[in-house]
Amino acid sequence: MYHQNPDLLLKIFPIFLIFIFLEAVLIIGWKKQKYPWRESFVSFLIAIGHHLSQIIPTTGLLVLAWNHRLFTISLDFWWSPILLFLLIEFTYYWFHRASHRIRWFWASHLVHHSPNSFNLSAAYRLGWTGGISGSAIFFMPLAWLGFPPTSIAIALFLNLLYQFWIHTELIPKLGFLEWFLNTPSHHRVHHASNREYIDRNYGGVLIVFDRLFGTFAEENPTNKTIYGLTHPIKSSNPFKIALGEWVHIFQDMISANSWQERFGYGFAPPDWKQKNRR
Repeated sequence: MYHQNPDLLLKIFPIFLIFIFLEAVLIIGWKKQKYPWRESFVSFLIAIGHHLSQIIPTTGLLVLAWNHRLFTISLDFWWSPILLFLLIEFTYYWFHRASHRIRWFWASHLVHHSPNSFNLSAAYRLGWTGGISGSAIFFMPLAWLGFPPTSIAIALFLNLLYQFWIHTELIPKLGFLEWFLNTPSHHRVHHASNREYIDRNYGGVLIVFDRLFGTFAEENPTNKTIYGLTHPIKSSNPFKIALGEWVHIFQDMISANSWQERFGYGFAPPDWKQKNRR
């Protein structure tokens, strides 16, 4: 759904690679740290798979809502792009939060959290099954209100594009910008598996909805950040990383003792499985 203009993405991607290389040089030469080349290469392979997965139509739900829209909101007015931006941010916050708290959506999103290092290459490690899981349903209300599906898709693409630069440890806190923007500091918290950081800072461009809805956490420089999943994927196979959780979901459903358990394994929070077995 984010990449409705594949030609534009292909033009931008080499720029991503240049910044990733520059970041690697700084990590090695300035920070005197090792760079995870293997993990970065796996992210590159997963990014290719994500791009190929875009052949699956994902705007059908948006078109359906658009065909039954209440209004037609033109972006020619000065206020309508601002309104679309704010509504996209609000909707993205809840979509992102659901992607962490509902296992069905987490199965696609955990791919993005699977790297054990935090750098720019992690930005394009995106799942392959967003179209299959039905993530577009979160953005249907925007089309139903009257925003064209193409405008919604472009706005989401720009949202994701913004988030590229915040996947780095090289940029420190940014002063007053930390109050309303999603910054590298805030996103480091989001990618951390430390207990006090889990399920925090869901914002895309803005961090204000995290502050409003109680999911904000500030980066603590005295608390060493641990990146990756709480149960790391011990494989560099892109297919296991991208599809492994789906296999686990269906295995759990098959072995369940009731339909209530099956529903829990599919749509409860990802940690419901462990809690249910206590």
